[in-house]
Amino acid sequence: MTAGLLTAGLAAPAFADDDPPQTDQLWIHEPHEQTLPLGADGGQPQSRTLGIGLYHDNENFTVTDGMLTVDVSGLTGVAEVTWPGNCTPSGARAVCHVPVVPTIGADYEDQVPLTLRAADDAQVGAQGRITYEATATGGPDGTLAAPHESFDTTVTVGSGPDLAIAPVGPVEDGRPGDERTIPLRITNNGNESAHGFSVKLSASYGLTDLTRYDACTYTPTDGSDYAPFTVATCRFDHVLAPGDVFELPEPLTVRLAPHALNERLDIDVEPGGGAQDIASENNYVALQVGADSAADFSVSGDAVSGAAGQTATAKITFKNNGPAWFGNLGSGDPVAVVRLIVPEGARVTGVPSGCRPHTLAGGYYPQQTGAPRYDCSLPYWVLQDTQRTFAFSVRVDAVVPGATGAVSVHPPFGEFGQRPFDFDPDLTNNTAALTVN
Repeated sequence: MTAGLLTAGLAAPAFADDDPPQTDQLWIHEPHEQTLPLGADGGQPQSRTLGIGLYHDNENFTVTDGMLTVDVSGLTGVAEVTWPGNCTPSGARAVCHVPVVPTIGADYEDQVPLTLRAADDAQVGAQGRITYEATATGGPDGTLAAPHESFDTTVTVGSGPDLAIAPVGPVEDGRPGDERTIPLRITNNGNESAHGFSVKLSASYGLTDLTRYDACTYTPTDGSDYAPFTVATCRFDHVLAPGDVFELPEPLTVRLAPHALNERLDIDVEPGGGAQDIASENNYVALQVGADSAADFSVSGDAVSGAAGQTATAKITFKNNGPAWFGNLGSGDPVAVVRLIVPEGARVTGVPSGCRPHTLAGGYYPQQTGAPRYDCSLPYWVLQDTQRTFAFSVRVDAVVPGATGAVSVHPPFGEFGQRPFDFDPDLTNNTAALTVN
């Protein structure tokens, strides 16, 4: 499904400043596949740019003098290569210099833009391979090398339409109630016409009032298995010749609902008539839309009593007090974990669904019952009024007057203590107590 989960891409591991690991690794960032179109109407084949780069893991080390070796001998008869200025070619190989090798992250950019086009006599389906090796200076031993024979790009010559969505920047300063215009431009970068095409828009729960087009059907989901969203499926009979640009009949607008927070609008485009898009990686955009709002997470505990040997039901409850809903629409991680620290003298004999046993420090506990700590996962989204209760069966093994356990809500990863949720305006209600007798 289009509006499902957007898997995170490359990510650098985080290390505590007081105990940095003394390891590092050099990596090559390369596209796994690239399709090169033939020329339109017998003309010159179009060029495509491959973004290639180096990065390393450990930000506690400085890595310099990256040397990326690119071998294009496998492209003979398939593609022609134009080397960028930081590469020194020798035959079918080139060594490309990267003065400073970054760690991967939001500021990462590829350092070696390699330009390819289909060879003059290449035929549809012709295929070749680019391989890469790399070394650099730095790391714990003074030198780093990317894993040998582990990185390559398969290049294929193709023919057909190539519908591409123009880049759309995120909306970062929205407010509930705002209406925003989303610029949507579709270009056919292929060498053949697209005889009609479809556009699919998937708007998350906090985006409403999508512009209505006669060519579209609009379907809201019920939010039972996946976070609620609205899907607009549109079919256009326009013929897009190579180089043609399409824009919607009127600007695409969305409104940020009163419960909006971290929203997204997914846009898909596909050629019609059974045609295959020759470069589908630019057919999809996941636009992030942020609203200046908050979601107040809270937990409540319980008070139970019983004589030694008796069992009672203890309920701990999570609630989102709004005003916004919240969803981890990219990672699909639980929005939060509700934690129970079992009171002294009590033993959990019945565990609700979604709760896992742990040692007090969070380690592995071998049995489902009897653990000193339980972490209960919520779904990857909660509405602005979601309430979820976890009911534990608790046996009183020993009467300890006023025995108190702790209830708390946490991010899915990390510990409570630092600010757990940057959208939560009130941290005082993120903890509660479970008392026995």
